[in-house]
Amino acid sequence: MRTIGEILQLSKEFLDKKGVSGARLQAEELLADLLACSRMDLYLDFDRPLQNIELDAYRERLKRRSEHEPTQYIRGFVEFYSCRIELSPAVLIPRQETEILLDLVVKRLEKQDLKGKVLWDVCCGSGCIAIALKKRFPDLTVFASDLSLEALEVAKKNADLNGVEVCFRQGDLFEPFSGESCHYFLSNPPYISESDYRCLEPEVSAFEPRGALLSGDTGFEFYERIAFDLKKHLRSGGECFLEMGTGQGEEIKKIFSLSGWQNFRVLQDWSSHDRFFFLEN
Repeated sequence: MRTIGEILQLSKEFLDKKGVSGARLQAEELLADLLACSRMDLYLDFDRPLQNIELDAYRERLKRRSEHEPTQYIRGFVEFYSCRIELSPAVLIPRQETEILLDLVVKRLEKQDLKGKVLWDVCCGSGCIAIALKKRFPDLTVFASDLSLEALEVAKKNADLNGVEVCFRQGDLFEPFSGESCHYFLSNPPYISESDYRCLEPEVSAFEPRGALLSGDTGFEFYERIAFDLKKHLRSGGECFLEMGTGQGEEIKKIFSLSGWQNFRVLQDWSSHDRFFFLEN
């Protein structure tokens, strides 16, 4: 039987040949998750032989990764803002940028009295935003919506898993909220253009849901719709937080300005890239 150390080296070489970036790290993460240990534990047990049942399960995971399936889907979950978020191919993998967005939102909300306040997370996917904010601010009334019924099933499961109460609705953008209003509107909408979609890495284009990524020919379709319809739903003094693609800031400011909005600004991520849009009504 081969040892953990030998298996990791062979796995790294195998993933390298398949063009998987960060092959050593990927191999370590897959094995550590399978063995329910840390990557450090792998090195402490470097000489331990893998049992056949462990090796068979690891080979299956390694094969999936060699075909560029994201590690997060193989593992079936991610840790996101102190929440465990389970995944399926029906939902996008939560990114670090969305955690940065939540940092910005939390800094705003923690200064406010949230009793009786309503927050909407639209295009919620896995539910990670709504769930993390409800967990952080129990006084908030949180609604989350998505067009995809399959995504909503994942989101509902995640809310139960994290012990929070979120009201989920199915529909396109503002459709599930006809005649209603909110104090806080959040969304990480699709923002990739058709041309950019064709250039995405296979880990994204071949595995993550196309409908959660694409936003028309230009990548701005959802922002145009939000800018136009938000006035009917955002209460006076309400706040809107949006995630956006790198380099989209100036165009999104124009879109909201043409729709009559005035009090807004673009915010940066940790690399000083424009990635978020904030608006006060």
